[in-house]
Amino acid sequence: MNFSKLPNNLTKPKDDGACNHLLNKKIPEISLPNQKGNLLKLNRDDTFRLIIYCYPMTGNPKKTLPENWNNIPGASGCTLQNCSFRDNYEKFINLNAIPIGVSTQTVDEINEMTNRLLIHYDVLSDANLRFTNILKLPTFKVYDKIFLKRLTLIVKNSVIKHCFYPIFPPDLHFQEVIKWLERN
Repeated sequence: MNFSKLPNNLTKPKDDGACNHLLNKKIPEISLPNQKGNLLKLNRDDTFRLIIYCYPMTGNPKKTLPENWNNIPGASGCTLQNCSFRDNYEKFINLNAIPIGVSTQTVDEINEMTNRLLIHYDVLSDANLRFTNILKLPTFKVYDKIFLKRLTLIVKNSVIKHCFYPIFPPDLHFQEVIKWLERN
């Protein structure tokens, strides 16, 4: 499986209004484990902004994707999205922002991905769905596994200042984030 390019003829996800409630909402007192299993607090009063980008699942070249994965609107492209945030990390830092990925994958799965893709910032596991459920983030289900729909939250002083949803195409989404950060 080639994760370095998007499959052809992907269906663009529709805005179902599932994130309309998030603007100006306060991030709850919650910590999630990063790729090393260390807890990272998301409710913060730092001087920098957080770019919390949520995505369904990064593929692993040694594992098969769930059946019909590429036919689920918004499911494909997580590896490319993570790489685009990695490749533009310095631009985000220069705009006083830090990217943080969130997925419902396990710490071990995220650790494998961050090592393979050389991602050095935090990518968090919400495998127990605490963050997802508290904020009522949009999800979809494949068999018994729940996945986050792709969205990005810009957070300042623990308050959601902007929400990008739906996101398409995922590999170019970083450009939207940079433009928003430059204007705000």
